Amino acid sequence: MHQHDQGLSLDLPTLLSRRRLLGLLGAAGAATIAGCSSTSEPGSDPGPPAAARDSTADGEIPEETAGPYPGDGSNGVDVLTESGIVRSDITRSFGTGSAVATGVPLTIALTVLDVGNGGGRPLAGAAVYLWHCDQQGRYSLYSQGVEQENYLRGVQVADDAGKVSFTSVYPAAYDGRWPHIHFEVYATLEKATTASDKLRTSQLALPEDTSTKVYATSGYEQSVRNMGKTSLETDMVFSDGYSLQLGTVSGDVSSGLTVTLAVPV
Repeated sequence: MHQHDQGLSLDLPTLLSRRRLLGLLGAAGAATIAGCSSTSEPGSDPGPPAAARDSTADGEIPEETAGPYPGDGSNGVDVLTESGIVRSDITRSFGTGSAVATGVPLTIALTVLDVGNGGGRPLAGAAVYLWHCDQQGRYSLYSQGVEQENYLRGVQVADDAGKVSFTSVYPAAYDGRWPHIHFEVYATLEKATTASDKLRTSQLALPEDTSTKVYATSGYEQSVRNMGKTSLETDMVFSDGYSLQLGTVSGDVSSGLTVTLAVPV
């Protein structure tokens, strides 16, 4: 079994933050009331209430778990101190690694905004550390077979418009999770490469229609089955609201895709 198959169970302890705990308590109370006043057809799933599908964040992108494979020193491995981590093309391993990630080409474009200064002005000079799984659902540095690789991880510094861009490949949907991309935001490059004083840890959700098209291509067969087992509304991270985390995708599968997301912190 690959280590990424443990992602769901390993993520759960870190998900019960104050924000999520309050949400879970509220949902439990609502479920009790609903259970006393209405019934559902056998086997039907009414899904979460409509309010749960709207972001609960107060203008800022929600804080989320970094998961079990951050590689930022909080979980054993620290790739941020290594020469070569600051790069825009994250498809290749650097240093002693030699692997190249395969899959549908994906450009990841984020715009970091400072909601506490001028109501959302670009946060120039901020640094973003971004990482995600490969076409097989493996995380470099951790998963079986790629422990010595560090592809699909990189740091970029925001320009004057608050923009960073990474050249990558479309990640898989692994068991228990909706297709997603992890990232951490730091005030400066120095803060990022020392993993200190994070401004935000969050995740980008990939759209269903695009993921369906990507997963119909060769190499993503397992993702078709895994994505069919979950949804944005039931995903362990996005179920309490994803409106500020759902990326917008342009392009096509044959020539490459671009996903964009504003990141207000």
